[in-house]
Amino acid sequence: MKKISLQAGIALVAAAATLYGLGTTATLLAQSNSNDDLELAFNGHCRECHSFDKGDNRLGPTLYGVVGRKAGTVPGFPYSDSLKGAGITWNEKNLDQWIANPNAVVPGNNMGAIFSGLSDAGERAKIIAFLKQDTKKGEKM
Repeated sequence: MKKISLQAGIALVAAAATLYGLGTTATLLAQSNSNDDLELAFNGHCRECHSFDKGDNRLGPTLYGVVGRKAGTVPGFPYSDSLKGAGITWNEKNLDQWIANPNAVVPGNNMGAIFSGLSDAGERAKIIAFLKQDTKKGEKM
């Protein structure tokens, strides 16, 4: 086995630590970018009509707390009778179906009159992941 000097050993340890640090930084940046991608997907497809702020209804109801919430129940928002009576509690599966084609999920809803759906499954998954962020905190409307 070949012996190395103390200085060479220190240099190797420093190099390894630097590479580890770069890997950790790259991982953090990738996670940060993916969170940004989620928000960009929401902003690009939903924000024109919906807010993600608690209590902020616009043309559509706030989507804060939507995952796990019964459809048609945001206070102060004038839902269609069909959505109020749908008996749906929003989860990942039915949100995906809803975003793909709201009229197929609840015929006669107001959203389906102005939004025919989003066919890109990847974009729908990003939007749903974004919508789930607030529910991780356990805070509901």
